[in-house]
Amino acid sequence: MAESQPVPLLEMPSDWQRALAVVAHPDDVEYAAASAVATWTDQGKEVVYLMASRGECGISGMNPEKAAPVRESEQRASAAVAGVTRVEFLDHPDGLIEYGPRLRRDIAHAIRRHRPELLLTLNHHDHWRGVSWNTPDHRHVGRAALDAVADAANEHVFPEDGLEPWEGVRWQAVANSPYPTHAVDVTWAVERGVQAVLAHEVYLRALTDEDPEQYVRAFLGRNLSAAGARFGGRPAVQFEVFHRDPYRERRGEVHYR
Repeated sequence: MAESQPVPLLEMPSDWQRALAVVAHPDDVEYAAASAVATWTDQGKEVVYLMASRGECGISGMNPEKAAPVRESEQRASAAVAGVTRVEFLDHPDGLIEYGPRLRRDIAHAIRRHRPELLLTLNHHDHWRGVSWNTPDHRHVGRAALDAVADAANEHVFPEDGLEPWEGVRWQAVANSPYPTHAVDVTWAVERGVQAVLAHEVYLRALTDEDPEQYVRAFLGRNLSAAGARFGGRPAVQFEVFHRDPYRERRGEVHYR
């Protein structure tokens, strides 16, 4: 019997101007989607990064108090490579980020402040393509980010920030999901994505014994090629995309991609 062909990925929605990327740690956006972010900023779109933690427990052999400012500095430099000028940190504890009202509140407040039309986050599923188990930080932040979209739209939820509710998030995109539905052609931003990851210099030196540049190019190359195989052969970043309809949400109806 012939093997079934993978379902082609759809073009990522482009009818938006502002995006908020919510992830657990510095470097999460870079490994998952920096080339896509660079593509969007080159198109004149605005992207803000929100990190739940400062990644202070991510550098082996370095005290968390010393690692936090290093990782923050590297994240800001990396964001600049992708054309992002605003990076914010929530200071939840790296490695111990908990899903719950506090995390949802912090993200909902950011959504109300930045008023994005696209909410971007990292894989919230239990696993990475069925190969390895995902970490609690990624799962908790990803799920909280998706849930906070509805929180931010509800005037009766977390009203203490004094901000107007924001119902304008139309798309929720999950990077590195094992269930991708859409992709972005990043042909002209592949190198920007590589350089964005390499900006995490101290972190990379502690992460791998390989040459950091070879390691990064190989890792990103595999991901871009895998997505491209389902996207017309073009280097691509893939996402699981949800279309949010606040009217159906109020009625408790199911949302469809």
